[in-house]
Amino acid sequence: MRYFLPEELPSGWVKVCLNEVIDHHSGNSKLIKGKQLSFPAKGSYKGFSASGQDVWLESYEQEGPAIVISAVGARCGKCFMADGKWSAVANTHVLRFDPGLIEHRYLWYLVNDEEFWVRSGSGQPFVKTKASLERPVALPPLPEQKRIVAKVEELFSELDAGEENLIRARGLLGLYRQSLLKAAFQGDLTAAWREANKDKLEPPETLLARIRQERETRYAEALDAWQTALSEWRAGGEKGKKPGKPSRPAELVTSGSPNGHSPPGWVTVTVEGLLKEPPSNGRSVKDRKGGFKVLRLSAFKGNRLNLMEAKEGDWSAEDAEGWIVEEGDFFVIRGNGSKHLVGIGALAVGVREPVAYPDTMIRLAIDRDVALAEYFLLVWNSRILRDQIETAARTTAGIYKINQPHICGFAFPLPPLEEQNELVHILDAQLSAIDATEAEITTALAKIAALRQSILKEAFSGRLVPQDPKDEPAAALLARLKPNPAPARSRKPRT
Repeated sequence: MRYFLPEELPSGWVKVCLNEVIDHHSGNSKLIKGKQLSFPAKGSYKGFSASGQDVWLESYEQEGPAIVISAVGARCGKCFMADGKWSAVANTHVLRFDPGLIEHRYLWYLVNDEEFWVRSGSGQPFVKTKASLERPVALPPLPEQKRIVAKVEELFSELDAGEENLIRARGLLGLYRQSLLKAAFQGDLTAAWREANKDKLEPPETLLARIRQERETRYAEALDAWQTALSEWRAGGEKGKKPGKPSRPAELVTSGSPNGHSPPGWVTVTVEGLLKEPPSNGRSVKDRKGGFKVLRLSAFKGNRLNLMEAKEGDWSAEDAEGWIVEEGDFFVIRGNGSKHLVGIGALAVGVREPVAYPDTMIRLAIDRDVALAEYFLLVWNSRILRDQIETAARTTAGIYKINQPHICGFAFPLPPLEEQNELVHILDAQLSAIDATEAEITTALAKIAALRQSILKEAFSGRLVPQDPKDEPAAALLARLKPNPAPARSRKPRT
């Protein structure tokens, strides 16, 4: 919800700054090993604790209701409620208040909004507490605060039920997608088609022989090019780096199957056997206005590269030669902080102007005489290849990476081209239906989120529940009750 203050206050309401009605302090924290942070919380915010059983706890034990705010990091401004005995976590701010003046759930709904908190910093954002607490808010009479909370939670409980059903449905769609892909790459979806067309399909022995012949031809061409380059290097007085001799292609994997099942007519090959040339890493690039356009990693949007996601780099057109994106190229994310995202692949489709690819990507040139690009894409982003990618990925400084040898060695289920085409046709229809349903679920979830914000806006403007003239006005309550200082904190015994 955007920070909201009604232009006209309802009867009995008063405009105040939070620092006038609450006490605030920051946690003075230390690391206590072997302790697990636990206290009852409404809308608990996950992500405070350090790894394992080591958590940052405040040196002083707290008691009574309070709101705890994450003060630093990308999720700063997230809040949760605490009550009873509890300990604040490091890098938090704690709001203490008089329950006779403010209903703690009302305050939580009011401030549990990233837009309420004034933030600063880009690399490591933080909450500007003083500026945030000086912002005026609308404070109703205490009985009305309680009525508002009761109504909000009644409405939110209905939204929660709908949201849970949608999330469950989205999870089931994900399972169905994986089940469908597994059936596809085990040959189950095309079993009847394969039987009806078995006389028209290329035998697996012929397919393997053709792949091997094409690999040998490319290797011979690479040897000729190397010998020519070597002769020129020697004729030039052996200046510069000596041309490297190309390696002979590794043997294809022709036994077993990455999914435990090999249909009739299918073969299992390494990814290297499906490429016209070795994989190619991109080149390091720095931002420079007016330079050659280079893709950003954010270009990976679904199964198609978003070629508009590019920046101007410190390359000239000449520098970019050899790293230009071509129609139908397949690209892989070389490294990512998440193991589930490293190695994700996408096709370059609709290339209209020159753009290069950086060293965060690996280019794969698919041999279209062996594998259809769309079929390759479907297999690559399925669990068959994902499991191999995530097993191979290695982490350095928190970044998971895969390399060219990993990619070349992945086992890949390969049917004849005609069957690949049939599979793409079948999956395109069924996956499009799944995508459409998932999009509807996403839209419905967004509407629920918007409805929550609408409910809160109505609540904080005095339109969600009626005012009661018998309620003590908030101004009179403020005059009668001044904020009590935070209770004395007893020092925790050292551990």
